Formats: sequence, C-alpha cells, structure tokens
Amino acid sequence: MSKSKFYHIDKTGTFSSIPTMEEALVANKTGGFIWLCYVDPNQEDLSKLMDPLGFHPLSIEDCLDDIQIPKIEDFPGNTFILFNDYSYANKKLAIEEVNFFIGSNFLVSVIRKGLYSKKLNETTVQIAAKNIDKIKQGPAFLMHIIIDFIVDKKFETIEAMEDELDRAEEAMLTKISEFNLGDLQYLRRDLLALRKSLFHEREILVKICRKDSIFIPEKAILHFRDIYDHLANFFELTETFREIVTSLMEMHLSLLNNQMAKISNQTNFIVRRLTFITTIFMPLTLLSGIGGMSEYSMMTNPANWKFTYPAFIMSMIIIGIISYYLLKRLEKKDKNKDIIFGKVK
Repeated sequence: MSKSKFYHIDKTGTFSSIPTMEEALVANKTGGFIWLCYVDPNQEDLSKLMDPLGFHPLSIEDCLDDIQIPKIEDFPGNTFILFNDYSYANKKLAIEEVNFFIGSNFLVSVIRKGLYSKKLNETTVQIAAKNIDKIKQGPAFLMHIIIDFIVDKKFETIEAMEDELDRAEEAMLTKISEFNLGDLQYLRRDLLALRKSLFHEREILVKICRKDSIFIPEKAILHFRDIYDHLANFFELTETFREIVTSLMEMHLSLLNNQMAKISNQTNFIVRRLTFITTIFMPLTLLSGIGGMSEYSMMTNPANWKFTYPAFIMSMIIIGIISYYLLKRLEKKDKNKDIIFGKVK
C-alpha cells in the first residue's frame, strides 16, 4: 500500500485529502493549491507529473538517485529544492533526502525511503493541518513549515553528536588504555558529512532570501531568513565539534606518549636500582671469591681463623658502605650537572 498522500488547500483554508494524484490535479483547477506528498516513489509515479506540472527529467532523476548534495534549481514552471533530514542513533549518522517542487499553485514533496521517512511524512502532515491559517497563503508557506520542522529536527542530531563527543572525552581521560580511537574517527567522518550538507543547505537559503525563485513571494522570505539563522548556527557548531575532535585526537596521542614515558621511567628506575646494587656487590664478590680459594684458613694460619674470618667479614662490610656512599656522591654530582646544563639551555 502506497504511503503517498495528496491534499488540496482552497482559499478559505479547507484542508482536504484527495484519493489520487489525478483527482488532485483536477481539484487544483478550482482554486487554491495542491500538495502532493510522495513517500518512496518510483520513476513512473514522478514521470506522470512531467506534463501537467512541467517537471524536468533531471530533477526527477535527482529525486531517485542516492548521495545527492542539497541544491536549488529554477525551471520555467517550478523550482526544485533538494534538502536533507538527519538522524543519529547507535553512533551512526543517517542522512535522508527530502525533495520539493514548488510552483505557483502546487507543492510536491518527495521523501526518500529511510528509517524515519514514514514518521517524517506523518509529522509534516500533522503540522501542516495545525497551521492551516498560515499555509492557506500559498505553497511557499507550506514549504517553509516543512523545512522549518526538518531544520529544527537537525538540532536533535547535533545535540546527540555533542553528547557522544562528551562521552568520548570522558572515556579518554578515565581509561586511556581502553579507549577506542576509531570512535573519534567515525565521529569526525560524520561531522564532515554534516558540515558538507549544512554548507549547501545554507546556500539554498541564501538564494531563497535574495529572491532567486519567483514562486516564493517576498512576504514568505522573512520566514526563510529565520531558517537561515538556524542553519548558520548549526554550521558553526559542526566546525567547533570538528576542532574538538582534532584536539581530542592530539590529546589521545599525548596521553599515550605520557603513559609510555611513565613506563619507561619506571623501567629506568628499576634498572638503575639493580645496577646500583650490582656495583656495590662487585668488589665484595671479588674479595669473597679470592678469600674462598683459601678454604677455611682465609689466607692466614689455620689456627687464627676465629679472628681473621670476622675481620674479613667486617672489612667487606666497610668496603660495601664506602662503595655505597661513594656511588651516592657521584650520583649527586651528576644530578647537579644536569641542573646546571638545564639552566644554560
């Protein structure tokens, strides 16, 4: 069952649902204007509008192609506008196309199939029905209501990405070793896509506000200026977020370097301590080896071992203490030299 809906808005503000597109075209001849709201149409559905409404084949092709950038194009019988709708969930940015054909007595909206397309269609219809006093002024006011809703919805996406950025920063500062740098890279990629879309959407509003389209009257342009302000603000936010992501990536590298330097310093300290101990025991080991070759006599008369053995042990202790303080003194001198050279630099 098709999700596309067709409506007729007369000059008194009556909002009527029309069963088929053909009947809507007939009702359009009675005055007012029509709103043809397509959801995931095919080539045949849109091709039927080429003759009665003067749609260009390239515009229809843009409605059906993927990965199109936002743009506005003027044709003799209508103005074609390609806009984007955003959603952000599970760390993924989804961009869906919303296309508009606006003429003097019609507005055709084409929503591409996506996760939120049906909900977007239903919501815009509800909003339009609640603002009948405004939209009865013409199709430009109806298009403003729809675009304004889409732009306001962008704030939810930007806010969600900002929260994701805060969580990434907190996770990085809390557990740097467990932090996944890929999350930041994906967020940076989504921000680039968002910036690209917002840049072109802002250009669309610039062209509308300077009256490039004859189908958008001057009294409606003031409303579109408000949308431009929102887009400009969102564009600046994405620029700020991109800078924050870059700073976080640099901080991540710095924190890893600091962590590696800390581990290296700990290793150096342990090696230094072991070297210090080894250096003290080297002469003692030498003496014990030489003395041990004389067996129990300790290089003296066997009868004197009770005196020479303790004396030998005592001399080894004294030599060890002297070696300890000598090494400590040399180490202190080296530290003083490092401080002096550091000041010179």
